[in-house]
Amino acid sequence: MKFLKVGRVAIITHGRYAGKKVVIIQPVDSGNKAHPFGHALVAGIERYPSKITRRMSKTRQEKRNKIKPFVKLVNYNHLMPTRYTLELEGLKGVVSNDTFKEVTQREDAKKQVKKVLEERYTSGKNRWFFTPLSRGVGLACKEHQLASEVLGLRAPNEKPLKSKTFAL
Repeated sequence: MKFLKVGRVAIITHGRYAGKKVVIIQPVDSGNKAHPFGHALVAGIERYPSKITRRMSKTRQEKRNKIKPFVKLVNYNHLMPTRYTLELEGLKGVVSNDTFKEVTQREDAKKQVKKVLEERYTSGKNRWFFTPLSRGVGLACKEHQLASEVLGLRAPNEKPLKSKTFAL
């Protein structure tokens, strides 16, 4: 896809990280042998930094400024691109397809991503990226997933949800 380029901010619409913001590190339009569909290598924020005030001590402020990142391969169908972009030069060599082969490599990549994102947050750049979406957006993503399965609008290559019953 032409508009899903390196640095584009997107929102994950399905799965564990539904409603979380991510930045695309490496798009793969045609897919590969392991993942035969269009997908992107993304880095995102699992836990956003908490709100801080001036009255808080320095140590408390530092604790609340922490970010928990994640690194993942995501199908294009589960990404909703935004108009925002993020310049992350520090992540280009760190995260690649080889990162997912071993757990230690993945953990090292997460540490690097965390360092870059926290640095960006403390400098005050791209504030929108570091704020969580409103609670309704993540729920809307999950509801969309349920509704699409019930109505049969789910893509044929997607796995069905593991829900017991769903009454309309």
